[in-house]
Amino acid sequence: QVQLVESGGGLVQAGGSLRLACAASGPTFFRYAMGWFRQAPGKEREFVAAISWAGGNTAYADSVKGRFTISRDNAKNTVYLQMNSLKPEDTAVYYCAAAFRISRDYVSSLPAEYSYWGQGTQVTVSS
Repeated sequence: QVQLVESGGGLVQAGGSLRLACAASGPTFFRYAMGWFRQAPGKEREFVAAISWAGGNTAYADSVKGRFTISRDNAKNTVYLQMNSLKPEDTAVYYCAAAFRISRDYVSSLPAEYSYWGQGTQVTVSS
């Protein structure tokens, strides 16, 4: 069982930056591939970024490539999402999610692959 708590959301002007953090409980965090997803009002939840449990493999949605960076610190049971050059269309509730996998290189953009989800943190980008 893994519990996830996101933090770091807020209101920022377009072009600004935010760093989200997702703190996980549980002794086997290092075996979980992690993902960030987001959901804007009236839209479906969409993939943002993912990282393998070993940290060596990452994946990004095309809409955030070159602007967002996912990373993790297994010693701190935390995964991060550094968001730069934010745009109003990045406004959404951001969720982190965990998927237990043996493969050290596993990443996924599919919400159904993730078993555990946080409550979300609001990110609002003003124009």
